[in-house]
Amino acid sequence: MPDTPNSSTPPLPRLIVVTGRPGSGKTTLAHALAKAIGCPAICRDEIKEGLVNTTGDAGAAGSDDAHCIAMSVYETFFETIALLLSRRITLVAEAAFQHKLWAPKLMPLRAIADVRIVICSIDPALARQRHIARDLASPARLRVHLDPIVQAALEGRELPLMPYDAPHLEVPTLAVDTTENYRPSIADIAAFVLG
Repeated sequence: MPDTPNSSTPPLPRLIVVTGRPGSGKTTLAHALAKAIGCPAICRDEIKEGLVNTTGDAGAAGSDDAHCIAMSVYETFFETIALLLSRRITLVAEAAFQHKLWAPKLMPLRAIADVRIVICSIDPALARQRHIARDLASPARLRVHLDPIVQAALEGRELPLMPYDAPHLEVPTLAVDTTENYRPSIADIAAFVLG
């Protein structure tokens, strides 16, 4: 039975996960959705940018330092989410994690939040094209997020397209086509995550 304002049990905050492959439009959708429903958006890449802007070091692509930074950001991302949820704050959480990274962190949060997943769906080749163009257009972003796909593009190579294994948990999940605009619309996505 859904919680109502007169119910003796306070309603759980919503944890709205926005995910998909790099270049699928996750961050843009996460911020638009957070604005539409009135809550914060916690974005993994923005946390990493804040860390690198503090330390001045993103680590060389593929290095142990880069891996340590990535793991620190991963833990900080979920600690931030858990803190806000424990204070009963509904939020949008956005990252390109695959199932194996989302699942172990989302499962325990289901005890304190009503979890909904929104998966950005797009042709993988188009997502890669957008990912590379976005990173190459921003020297600051390139410094923080240089990854093998972008590194290969800088060297005139193209890596094979990799599959994306979206989180598949027993929670309400919605696929959103992010090729052009959003299908379904932001209003319909907001209705889904709040419904």
